[in-house]
Amino acid sequence: MNNRVRDRNTEIEIRTTLGKETVFMGTLRFTESLKIDGRFEGDIDATGFLFISPDAEVRVQRIKASSIIVGGTVYGDMEAIDKVELLPSAKVYGNVKTSRLRIADGVVFEGSCEMIRSASTVDIFNGTVDDVKKSVRQ
Repeated sequence: MNNRVRDRNTEIEIRTTLGKETVFMGTLRFTESLKIDGRFEGDIDATGFLFISPDAEVRVQRIKASSIIVGGTVYGDMEAIDKVELLPSAKVYGNVKTSRLRIADGVVFEGSCEMIRSASTVDIFNGTVDDVKKSVRQ
C-alpha cells in the first residue's frame, strides 16, 4: 500500500485512506491527510491535504482543504487555501477557489475558477484601511 503522494519536490505522507471498495456518505473532517481511492458522497471540511486518486469518484456540495490533488472525478465545488492540482486523469465538474492552480494536459474541467490571495500576502500594517479592505476583497 502506497502511503505517500509526490507533490512537486516533496512527498506527503498519507495518514488515512478510503480504499477502492469503500463507499462512504457523510461529512469528512480531518487535520492531517486523506486519500480517497473509492467513492465518497457528502461534504469535506478539512484543514489537511486531500488526494483523490485516479479511480475515485467524489460527489460533494463543497470540498474545503488546505491543498487538493485530483486524479479522479469530482462533482462539486472545491476550495483550497494553498493550492489545487488537477492531474491528467482528473475530471472536475464544479467551481474551484484557490490561491494556486495547476492543470495538466488532458484534464476535463467544467466550471469556473476564482483565484484568491493567500492570507500571508495581505499586509495590514503598511497601508490605509481602504487599501487593506480592497486587498482582502480581491
